[in-house]
Amino acid sequence: MIRRLSLCFVGFGVGLLLLQPELSLASGPAKVIDLWSGNPPGVMENLGPEHDTTKADGRAVAGKRVTRLTNVTKPSISIYPAPKRKNTGAAVIVCPGGGYSILASDLEGSEVCEWLNSLGITGVLLKYRVPKSTNDNAHAGPLMDAQRALGWVRNHAGEWKIDPKRIGIMGFSAGGHLSANLSNNYQKRSYPQVDEADQESCRPDFALLIYPGAMLESKDSEKLIPDLKVTGQTPATFVVMAADDPVRPENALAYTLALKKAKVPVELHIYPKGGHGYGLRRQKDLAVTTWPD
Repeated sequence: MIRRLSLCFVGFGVGLLLLQPELSLASGPAKVIDLWSGNPPGVMENLGPEHDTTKADGRAVAGKRVTRLTNVTKPSISIYPAPKRKNTGAAVIVCPGGGYSILASDLEGSEVCEWLNSLGITGVLLKYRVPKSTNDNAHAGPLMDAQRALGWVRNHAGEWKIDPKRIGIMGFSAGGHLSANLSNNYQKRSYPQVDEADQESCRPDFALLIYPGAMLESKDSEKLIPDLKVTGQTPATFVVMAADDPVRPENALAYTLALKKAKVPVELHIYPKGGHGYGLRRQKDLAVTTWPD
């Protein structure tokens, strides 16, 4: 029985996905940095205090609780530096998902950064604004946060022993949309320049989209939203999704075909089943959870 369908349209070699996950070498972030010195640019609403929405009987993943943060109005990045003895120089900005309403900050955030550390990669957990403003149909606030984060990391690469030409972005679900959004909207900042970090390029060097959503014009469409104008300069991309994902694998397929048409290196993996929202947590009956291999 075929466990998965792997479609590799063009060779893709960032070299970080061929290794088995190890036990984490990280004990937590070395530093948490506020992205904006005051209120972030763009529309701000009075949302109340940031908090975890998960209740005692909330949906678990692989038998473990998931933290679901909402009312994030103070965007930040948390740096998980690669262990010195195995530092590859690569770094990945990690964007948790949650439908732009919450952030699955452990399942699709801190656990991912710790896994990256086990591969010798610096993880940078992006806590972007959620829920999105009712007036923000284009997800402008989270895109500003991602642009700012990428530029900040590139500007401080020397401090964290990062190669400024090997900084990627990785997103899950809505975070996958955010990663694709930044991959195609990096030419100009969508906010006034703050400091020298905003003079750096905010183009990711590669992107990883794990069960991405919100990339199609409607729930019945197979056409990408206008914001995702794929060109030959869009970064090389790795995509994973399950065929039975309720968010619809057409998101992954449409984006992959656009990359192929633009001759951008892309690797697509469609598994027969697995649903949505598994992160890196292994489940014996779901082959899709072996995707990190």
